[in-house]
Amino acid sequence: MSNIPATAAQAPEAFTSDGHVLNLLEGEWSNPGSGRHYESAIDGRSLGQIPMLDLQTARSAVKFAKSEASDWAAVDLDERKRRVFLCLEGLREQRKLIALLLVWEIGKPYAQALLDIDRCISGVEWYLENIESMLEKRRPLGLISNIASWNYPMSVLMHAVLVQVLAGNAAVSKTPTDGGLYALTLAHAIARRAGLPVSLVSGSGGQLSDALVRNEFVDCLAFVGGKTSGGAIAASLYDADKRYLLEMEGVNAYGVWQFSDWPNLAQQIRKGFDYGKQRCTAYARYVIQRELFPQFLETYLPVLRSLQFGNPVLVERDDDPLPKLDFGPLINSKKVEDLRVLYTEALGKGAVSLHEGEVAKDRVLPNQDLSAYLPPAALLNIPRNSRLYHNEPFGPIDTIVVVDHIEELISEMNVSNGSLVSSIACDDPQTARWLPVPSPYTDEDGAFYVG
Repeated sequence: MSNIPATAAQAPEAFTSDGHVLNLLEGEWSNPGSGRHYESAIDGRSLGQIPMLDLQTARSAVKFAKSEASDWAAVDLDERKRRVFLCLEGLREQRKLIALLLVWEIGKPYAQALLDIDRCISGVEWYLENIESMLEKRRPLGLISNIASWNYPMSVLMHAVLVQVLAGNAAVSKTPTDGGLYALTLAHAIARRAGLPVSLVSGSGGQLSDALVRNEFVDCLAFVGGKTSGGAIAASLYDADKRYLLEMEGVNAYGVWQFSDWPNLAQQIRKGFDYGKQRCTAYARYVIQRELFPQFLETYLPVLRSLQFGNPVLVERDDDPLPKLDFGPLINSKKVEDLRVLYTEALGKGAVSLHEGEVAKDRVLPNQDLSAYLPPAALLNIPRNSRLYHNEPFGPIDTIVVVDHIEELISEMNVSNGSLVSSIACDDPQTARWLPVPSPYTDEDGAFYVG
């Protein structure tokens, strides 16, 4: 828990004298807002307060951010590159501290937290090297508003902000209320010190919507989150003269058809459980050719039994103080309760449980709060009238469907009418590339897997 004072020491301007976090408004850290209780995903301990703003204050912040946009667009590209590079240097210096903050705030295992930061830095570095050609015959949009989920504060939200300002825009972001407050506060303090036109506000998404979404001073909205909120945003902007980017949930499916390279698939299945599948690119559905189902189970179930999950700050060895976990807790106990309801509902309607894990006692502290911990589970033949059939669980629950015909495989992989990623495990490259799976682009593992 000493990471919070360490953060205040590295960014004293972002905290009050009694340790409360401030908002980054009108170029300065000010206004602690009305504090909302903020707790760790690991064990429910208090981490402080989120500085929740009212709508009027947020509107004023957005108006100022818009005024910065025109001045920033006139700054020479070489100077913008210099300042963004300076920010990256600052993030590198605070890499380990930010990673530890992500461990406490959102329960991300330390190695995965480091990866989140490294992807932010390396991704922005790529833009630094290639931005000139990308800006040919283009001009900045103005002020970009960023609303993103809590699971990847650095590689999604902070990465987007730095690329936006590199391209000549000003950026205002909302802190996710479920996690990432301290990591993003430190990162934005570093960015502001580097002379970048960034703002960071905290508050209820519903209350601040008029400031961050429909505000006349916002030129573009970048949203990453659930389809309910995203759908409402899309509807509200349908007739507006405003650009927006929406990345929303869907059931990512992994199809297995005429396939034989099971050891390779096992590695991908295990990697898929990183961070408890709290990722928009996680595979929630496996669609298996019936004649391959026995081999699939022989590959799949041992992977689930071998997964390491538990408290991500539990001391394991003197020379390795943070265990190599596949995942820790989910973001909060409410998420676990919601998933347990969906899981029980599916069982009650006829799904078959293939695996239900348990929390290992040697991976948690004695008598610690385990309400946010959910072991991996898998359901076979989930009924179409259960909510898990059509919705992304965003947690370590897999659903498995067995099919006889390739047309069934295609249909089952498209159950949510769109997804971010999809994959085919198939020995024949021609068949794999022919299958019309939902996603037209690749993720980090590839849109197609060919054994």
